[in-house]
Amino acid sequence: MNTKNGTTVSEALFVRLEAKRGKEAEVEEFLRNGLQLVQEEPATIAWFGIRLGPTTFGIFDAFPDDAGRQAHLSGKVAAALKARAAELFAQPPQIEKLDVLAAKLPE
Repeated sequence: MNTKNGTTVSEALFVRLEAKRGKEAEVEEFLRNGLQLVQEEPATIAWFGIRLGPTTFGIFDAFPDDAGRQAHLSGKVAAALKARAAELFAQPPQIEKLDVLAAKLPE
């Protein structure tokens, strides 16, 4: 468990996204817009939309506990991801549940 100023992070998600050819800009926009949706989730301590390569993107997010992670998986970003998966991605998003062993959080 990692605690700083009362904020605890112990759970995380990593979602790998492979864009369909020609959909890279739309995936990038989707991730940029996703930030607005997670602002409404108090249990999402950290959220990053990332680009790993020309067509490979990802989402990394961290939570204080499994309840926060499950709430996120049932939230607006997850719903939007499911709704647009066939349109944007070459394969289904690969969602990995992670345990956070160490973290540096902002003060």
